[in-house]
Amino acid sequence: MQIDKLRGKELDQLFKAVLSLKDLDECYRFFDDLCTINEIQSLSQRLDVARMLRDGNTYHKIETETGASTATISRVKRCLNFGNDTYEMVLARIKEENSTTVEE
Repeated sequence: MQIDKLRGKELDQLFKAVLSLKDLDECYRFFDDLCTINEIQSLSQRLDVARMLRDGNTYHKIETETGASTATISRVKRCLNFGNDTYEMVLARIKEENSTTVEE
């Protein structure tokens, strides 16, 4: 797996830090300290691109709505098709959480 070449003490520490966050407010505060605004926006843009690709949107529509380059869209699509299935996993969880929240 490609993720094995990423593994290391520093990355473990980062991921444990993310997993320790308790709510959205803590996430906003942590990522504000950790990343630049552009880095945070790039990460969120990729997730939005994945959602739009999964929903069957065209590159043109995704590019127009998100401002993502075709290179970014292609990279995300490659991950959706040949990656670790985590985009699908988190998007399904978000969708489930949103539908549960709406029902309450």
